[in-house]
Amino acid sequence: MRALQLVADRKLETVDLAPPPPPGQGEVTLKIRAVALNHIDVWGWRGMAFAKRKMPLVVGAEASGVVETVGPGVSNLLPGQLVSIYGARTCGLCRPCREGRDNLCEHVSGVHGFHLDGFAQEKINLPARLLVPAPPGVDEIGAAVAPVTFGTVEHMLFDNAKLEPGETILVQAGGSGIGSAAIQLAKSMGCTVITTVGSEDKMEKAKALGADHVINYREDRFEGVVRKITKKRGVDVVFEHVGADTWAGSLLSMKRGGRLVTCGSTSGVSTNMNLMQLFQQQLKIFGSFGCRMENMADAMQKMARGLASPVIDTEVSFADIDKALARMEGRDVFGKIILRVD
Repeated sequence: MRALQLVADRKLETVDLAPPPPPGQGEVTLKIRAVALNHIDVWGWRGMAFAKRKMPLVVGAEASGVVETVGPGVSNLLPGQLVSIYGARTCGLCRPCREGRDNLCEHVSGVHGFHLDGFAQEKINLPARLLVPAPPGVDEIGAAVAPVTFGTVEHMLFDNAKLEPGETILVQAGGSGIGSAAIQLAKSMGCTVITTVGSEDKMEKAKALGADHVINYREDRFEGVVRKITKKRGVDVVFEHVGADTWAGSLLSMKRGGRLVTCGSTSGVSTNMNLMQLFQQQLKIFGSFGCRMENMADAMQKMARGLASPVIDTEVSFADIDKALARMEGRDVFGKIILRVD
């Protein structure tokens, strides 16, 4: 079977691997349908792995698949069923796992496509407990973007920031995969959405997704525009994932007692912060990583109800993967790049 392997930093190859054996106890064999590319794929591609890993490594951290074969002890899935795949190999036994707080697993083995072989391969055996069935009305692309793109946003906005209807939110980098999802999910519940983008064409696309105010951060200091839009009050919530380049401005954009939730640092992992501003303004900062499997299910239900949908930049084949990752590295995308496996 075909697989896409990282063999060295910035070097990917399409290879032939032996197909997986029959599924074991509690496992299923999946046919992978689509892989959604993320910035974590860019990090791995350019050598930013923060844990030991062995190459060659099959890439791909976010994907959907169709159940081909069901192993012994699996009763909740059937052959032919479309599923979304949880991207981390959790233990399923520790207290956070038992309580449904999957992304706080105490014995996680790693993230697929980054520490462990990922999903850019035609077939794979996986524990059935890590698969979330797609509801009617959600296709293979919708299921592919549920684990990281939409699941991450669900966890950030609702588990952590506790976003409420009628609040005002600043979504940084609205042209990214998670940014485009955040715009839709926040707007669908009646929030006022302000977002930042880096070009004029992305401004129009962000408005089409429902953003009420779009700021070109290359032309204006976004924090000044946000203060003007909110009549100096500031926003209730900041959806942050850019990192060092936007951190200070994000804090200045918040109202007194506002909440900032962050899941990324694509522009740099270190920054300075005014601690007096933090405590005098009584700001709340939440770190967020990954999601719970329940977040994936909730996201797909919202897709099925028409409240949100994947924003697709392009679909690519194995042969185009390097160009796709380079475009993501240069922020030359709006929405998601989908790698087709079938």
